[in-house]
Amino acid sequence: MTLQLDTLAYTNQLRRLPPEHKLIFALTTLIISLCAHPLVQILIVIWMSIWTVIYAKIPVGVYWRLLMFTIVFCLTSLPALMVNGVAIANLQTAQLDSWYGLNFGHFYIYISRSGIIQAWGILTRSLACVSCLYFLMLTVPFTEILQTLRQLRFPALLTDLLLLMYRFIFILLKTANELLTAQNSRGGYRNWHTSMKSLALLIGQLLQRTLQQYSQFSLGLQARGFSGELRFWHPRRYRSSPRYIIEAICGCVLLIGLEICQNAGIFTRI
Repeated sequence: MTLQLDTLAYTNQLRRLPPEHKLIFALTTLIISLCAHPLVQILIVIWMSIWTVIYAKIPVGVYWRLLMFTIVFCLTSLPALMVNGVAIANLQTAQLDSWYGLNFGHFYIYISRSGIIQAWGILTRSLACVSCLYFLMLTVPFTEILQTLRQLRFPALLTDLLLLMYRFIFILLKTANELLTAQNSRGGYRNWHTSMKSLALLIGQLLQRTLQQYSQFSLGLQARGFSGELRFWHPRRYRSSPRYIIEAICGCVLLIGLEICQNAGIFTRI
């Protein structure tokens, strides 16, 4: 999946737009998502999905799997906010907040109305923020993001650490895939006992192989004259699109206007 996402970042239809434009656009919508109400956040999810799937031509299946990963992750944690419990003696304190509940011994377990509202707000905010980050991740190569951050005067140490982390994701995946293939060829996952033993060996070998790869990577940098700062080159073959710029600005202004209307209670009065 990581290799596929990296490939899409280099081959999408918005590839020739300046990366700083896409970075500013994603960060602006991300800030709006963090501060907005659920209605505006849902609109951001839809709007960013249009940018990613229709404008950038990212496959719907890939984008949907990414969103489903976020939804499933949220659904595993949100029930803790929705379910509450009180002692039977204090049942009156929970009657107004209880949507549905059952008695279990000396306790009353119920689904909280305020918890449902809080869980819904967290879910919509998570999807809105993640859709903004997915747009950036699927349309801008990581090296161009780092180059843009350096142009914005981010510390070189921070961008170097990000680049090393990104590089070692691929090293880790490659090493794990090679070890897993070798174990499967030897029947290492025939049953539960052998699977647990093979998994333990895989984790141990993965750490050892990763450290070896890191040592080779360090030697390679020194052999190439590493001077304390990683440098990378890419051609500046970008073309600004007035249509996309106007649409992005108008969309952000509209979202901010809707949020102001929400705060003023205009929709509630209507």
